[in-house]
Amino acid sequence: MNKYEINIYEQIARNIRKYRKEAGITQAVLAERIGVSHEFIRRIESKKGAKTFSVDTIWKASLALDVEPGKLFEINMDEVVNQ
Repeated sequence: MNKYEINIYEQIARNIRKYRKEAGITQAVLAERIGVSHEFIRRIESKKGAKTFSVDTIWKASLALDVEPGKLFEINMDEVVNQ
């Protein structure tokens, strides 16, 4: 797989989950902080769920997780290849 074949929604979802866990907060807490439902966060982080969310959601998630927005777009090729 090359970098142009990566589904950016899935990568952002992995990063949201990663930084949420690092922050030690639940999906429910993250949802409350950014003003969406717990179910919406669950769907974002689900490996099976369809990934559609707005730039606004990404921005709010980065604020709630106290990470730079660009961190949510980072791609770890080793992680992607070894899925």
